[in-house]
Amino acid sequence: MISVAYLGNGKSTNRYHLPYSLLNENLHIKTVCSPRGTSPWATIDGVAYTTDIEDVWGDPDIGLVVVCTPTDSHVSLARAALDRGKNVLVEKPFSVSSAEARDLFAHAAERGLLIQAYQNRRFDSDFLTVQKVIESGVLGDLFEVEMHFDYFRPEIPTLQNPAFSVGSSFLYGHGCHTVDQVLSYFGTPARVHYDVRALLGAGRMNDYFDLDFYYGPALKVSVKSSYFRIESRPSFVVHGTTGSFVKASRDRQEEHLKLFYMPGSPGFGEDLPEHYGTLTYVDPAGTWRQERVPTLTGDYGRIYEGVYQSIAHGAPKIVTDEQTIAQMEILETGLGQIAR
Repeated sequence: MISVAYLGNGKSTNRYHLPYSLLNENLHIKTVCSPRGTSPWATIDGVAYTTDIEDVWGDPDIGLVVVCTPTDSHVSLARAALDRGKNVLVEKPFSVSSAEARDLFAHAAERGLLIQAYQNRRFDSDFLTVQKVIESGVLGDLFEVEMHFDYFRPEIPTLQNPAFSVGSSFLYGHGCHTVDQVLSYFGTPARVHYDVRALLGAGRMNDYFDLDFYYGPALKVSVKSSYFRIESRPSFVVHGTTGSFVKASRDRQEEHLKLFYMPGSPGFGEDLPEHYGTLTYVDPAGTWRQERVPTLTGDYGRIYEGVYQSIAHGAPKIVTDEQTIAQMEILETGLGQIAR
């Protein structure tokens, strides 16, 4: 069993991590450290809460530190954990630059330790279902994949202070989800076209992005997001030579977590039939068909099981160093196009 400490006691730790790691019988959640001390989140029986990070650094029993602090502190805290002989899982975005990511991976390798990015959205139900449909072959050769992650939250870019920040940009904070999905499934693209904007004007928060990833002679994969979409676009749209698949609604794990309906509960994260995607295709006999595709169940806990297997048994990382570095290169290139 691996003992785990969390740095940070906010939404990330309590909503997206602990509900899953607590279910893993190979992990012992030992410590939660936050310098603020106070938190609106309920404490967990058997877990030690502290404001002193030395309680984590000086505990030889802790084998995994999970960094769930603001982005600009990820690198320094991850490096410090590695220096104390701890394996590290870092919330997204992993770092602010690809150079920092390379440095952290080298630092871990020198010490024989694991460090990995937490990319939970690889295990979104909609993304897993899209993979199932693609791999069934019913769409034929792929031409186009569109991935959308929209909000209508105009107050956030309006009130954001400071107005421009790399770590809190929309591209870094949310693009890291869809960019990672692209890299994890389709691999490294031949080229990327960037359209990254601050819709409210120069110097304002990044609130929009549209990235196109090109593979081979025909396939384009696009990730598109905006803070100003009162009507969200479908989560996934996939077109091929013999059919199309549209998944309108997103994975429901986040929706249930926000309602404090936890993993392990009946129906957690599961789609209802009205959430199923629609598959339209031409079968080998030339007949047009349309059907609803039951959604596979997502599970962010698979990240924790993968980390455990990598640390305890040397299994390959679920999120590789190369994928994380490639993602950081894409994010920093895209954000560099905005007028500040």
